[in-house]
Amino acid sequence: MRQVRDVLRLNSAGVSGNEIARRVGVASSTVRLTLKRLAVAGLSWPLPAELTDAALEAHLFTAVGKKQGHRRRAEPDWAAVHRELKRKHVTLQILWDEYIERYPDGYRYSRFCELYRAWASRVSGHDAAEPCRRRQAERLEAKEPLAATLLYRRMIDFTLDRARSSRYGHAARHLASCAWLATAIADWHGKPPSRRIR
Repeated sequence: MRQVRDVLRLNSAGVSGNEIARRVGVASSTVRLTLKRLAVAGLSWPLPAELTDAALEAHLFTAVGKKQGHRRRAEPDWAAVHRELKRKHVTLQILWDEYIERYPDGYRYSRFCELYRAWASRVSGHDAAEPCRRRQAERLEAKEPLAATLLYRRMIDFTLDRARSSRYGHAARHLASCAWLATAIADWHGKPPSRRIR
């Protein structure tokens, strides 16, 4: 704290920042940062006699040490998000819109989705994107049966690759959807037909 006091004293005497840096033995950027912190704290020379080094440090460095980034943002209630996603016509986009309305400085949409999917996969042990993929596949069935089939296959593969027995019923329904959609697909665009993956 002696250097901080010296920087403040020399600055009040009209010494330039570069000269202060040379006399104190620190970089000129350190002098600028120290003067900026002193100004934010509202401190000027002479410092009050009762101001101890610990109190001076507390004035200057209260915000330092708090990690910037996602930890300072309002954390959504992921369990509530998960419950809401099970309702008809509810998407992550809608839930994020409600979240950002409540917390304007909250996570951006892509980070919100990423954190939700990570939370859901940790908690439930299954693919958190499955409800979204299922809805997308259902929407695509009429106009793009190949795209819908590929989404269903991805969900089936996830279930089988990770041996998620709790998801076998869903995988069986997806496989039946693939078989039904195969009748509407004329060109598989190099993908193996559904009957070959059984």
